[in-house]
Amino acid sequence: MTARELFIQATYLAASVLFILGLKSLTRADRARRGMNQAAVGMLLAIVGTLVNHEIVRYDWIIAGLLIGTVIGYPLGMFVPMTAMPQRIAISHMFGALAATLVGIAEYYTAMSHGGVEGPKMAALGFEVVFGALTVSGSFMAFGKLQEFITGRPVTYPGQNLANIGLFALTLAIFAFLIVHPGHPALFYSMVLFSFVFGFLLVLPIGGADMPVVISLMNSYAGLASAATGFAIGNNVLIIAGALDGASGFILSIIMSKAMNRSFGNVLFGAFGSAGGLASTKTATGLTVRPISIEDAAIQLAYAQHVIVVPGYGLAVAQAQHQVRELADLVEKNGGDVKYAIHPVAGRMPGHMNVLLAEANIAYDKLKEMEEINGEFAHADVALVIGANDVVNPAARSDRSSPIYGMPILNVDQAKHVIVMKRSMNTGFAGIENELFYDPKTSMLFGDAKASLTKLVAEVKNV
Repeated sequence: MTARELFIQATYLAASVLFILGLKSLTRADRARRGMNQAAVGMLLAIVGTLVNHEIVRYDWIIAGLLIGTVIGYPLGMFVPMTAMPQRIAISHMFGALAATLVGIAEYYTAMSHGGVEGPKMAALGFEVVFGALTVSGSFMAFGKLQEFITGRPVTYPGQNLANIGLFALTLAIFAFLIVHPGHPALFYSMVLFSFVFGFLLVLPIGGADMPVVISLMNSYAGLASAATGFAIGNNVLIIAGALDGASGFILSIIMSKAMNRSFGNVLFGAFGSAGGLASTKTATGLTVRPISIEDAAIQLAYAQHVIVVPGYGLAVAQAQHQVRELADLVEKNGGDVKYAIHPVAGRMPGHMNVLLAEANIAYDKLKEMEEINGEFAHADVALVIGANDVVNPAARSDRSSPIYGMPILNVDQAKHVIVMKRSMNTGFAGIENELFYDPKTSMLFGDAKASLTKLVAEVKNV
């Protein structure tokens, strides 16, 4: 082994270790920043190791790619608001999968120009372009539904699952044929095209509310495509990084499916948007809510000993995390205790709320996962719900006809008093009424979360 090869393998080994350490650190909020730094250093080492590879004879195209990537990536990282983070992640997956797909196509074209492709390499290339192409179109669909330039409602038609499964089976049949007879470029490019179309069809019947699971699944597919790319071009660090990405995305998809009471089998076949059971017949007819003034809400919070804050997408939209922290500081100054209950799919992505609250320097030990905090709601003097809806709906426990029946929720209804901050009585992603809002011990504080919290802070100071 030459000194150059030794250096490359050493950097790849170090990068792989840092990727694993980074992933482990990301499992805890207080170590997440360290995890990101570890992963970033690992990626830098992987890039340096790759750039000294003797197979690279020209650097101009690589530099051009780095410049284009920087021009696209910098605004995505710096200027996209936290509320649009799911869309940004979907687009990132799309670009990653596009790179894997293009590498696969280029490898196939190059190999065919030099005499052909062997079966094992064809297997890796086929896996790479199939998962890569469907991730490109699937991620784009997820982005479109979240950005709302494509309808967020499930789009279904008779025989949809049969058509989707048929197209995917045809794609796999071509894939299997090419492994044995790789010398058919027309079939190879048809396979890429079919996979691309399948990605659109896969996400089409899935509603916007379920996009977090789809994005996580696309993350897994993009990772698998990257791992296959590593096998195709003989790059060890790409195999390891892709496998880690694919496995973690797959595990996260399963966790999120459970958190939303979705069948993972339906997720895999893209049919849960249309799956359904009975439609809930519960309406708000005859029910009334109890509005509360800023002054009364301030009195409740000022004298509360145990307060649990439930942040939701409404908090993210209003960017009210700093006002929440200011309010919590006042409650604690008055002798109270404040904790934050984080549902696994609070907001639109796992970890979304943790990042937002961390921005406001809220201590990590105050952020409690659903399993940790649910037993404490019965002892809470006030549960303050900020822009959360379906994740606090008791119908998930009691209404068998509800589309969210069985979904694990935060037990907000067990608190002694509940204050819900909302702009209006509009329903959440599930499109159903929330029984919690009509509970006699629930008070509704209507308005923009940031403005209401600012007023609450001012009022609590005067109590």
